Amino acid sequence: MSDTLHLPAETRDRAGKGASRALRREGRVPAVVYGGKEEPLAIHVEEKLLRKQLGTGHFFNSVVDVEVGGTTVRTLPKDVAFHPVSDRPLHVDFLRLSANSTVHVEVPVKFINEAASPGLKRGGVLNVVRHELELVCEADKIPEDIEIDVTGFDVGDSVHISHVTLPAGSKSAITDRDFTIATIVAPSGLRSEEGDNAKTEAAA
Repeated sequence: MSDTLHLPAETRDRAGKGASRALRREGRVPAVVYGGKEEPLAIHVEEKLLRKQLGTGHFFNSVVDVEVGGTTVRTLPKDVAFHPVSDRPLHVDFLRLSANSTVHVEVPVKFINEAASPGLKRGGVLNVVRHELELVCEADKIPEDIEIDVTGFDVGDSVHISHVTLPAGSKSAITDRDFTIATIVAPSGLRSEEGDNAKTEAAA
């Protein structure tokens, strides 16, 4: 499971573009916490610390404890607006998490046991169709990644969601089809050789 992140914050007394620009000049990033059947909470956080957490690579799959006014609010990051030129974070949206809540997240996949795949051992290529899986998870059980075992898969085989054992507390958000996550395709040399053989047989 992804680690819980901690982000100190302060409440925003003023709203509007002018107030937000003033905060950014001071190295702060405006943000809002919403949801949970409560009023939105306008806050601002330290840009340097926010950048560090964004750099973990799993910021959007982590529960973030926002600490403001002596109170800790459990949240899930939902959106970060960036400057189109400098790429500085301009604004953050956090979704307030209630007890026993579930969240819709995208979790990266990681393939394991590639050496045990006959297709990959013969030079096949793992063609990844989905680099992330859309999951519905319990808020306190968001996986950092999903490991997919390719043991036994040969050239021409496909890995579908039905082949994946999801961790407890998680289920696929897509339930109407057994979608493809990856395929094992022949290396280009082998495809060319097969194509040449097919042309020879056709000409014979």
